[in-house]
Amino acid sequence: QVQLVESGGGLVQTGGSLRVSCAASVSIFSFRAMGWYRQSPGKQRELVAMMTTGGTTNYADSVKGRFTISRDVSKDTVYLRMNSLKPEDTAVYYCNAEKPVGSPFWGQGTQVTVSS
Repeated sequence: QVQLVESGGGLVQTGGSLRVSCAASVSIFSFRAMGWYRQSPGKQRELVAMMTTGGTTNYADSVKGRFTISRDVSKDTVYLRMNSLKPEDTAVYYCNAEKPVGSPFWGQGTQVTVSS
């Protein structure tokens, strides 16, 4: 069973930075793409950033220029660096791994809270 284990969430002040990590139990090249979604109370889960196997990235408009997705293939780990954090970035951040066929894998989520 594939596992995605997130870490690195926490509490930060407005304008601060955090990096969250997602370690996969298999090679990240097993997936078509990997990325991050987030969900805050009362809202739908939304895409934050995604990176394909080939390295193409895609970001939500709300985080462009502030967040950066990256990966370390030697560690089968994907990262999300979040700078200039805002209170509206507060959410549970979920790691996502898109399979070539079928439903994606999800991590358990990590809480990011930005205080004003």
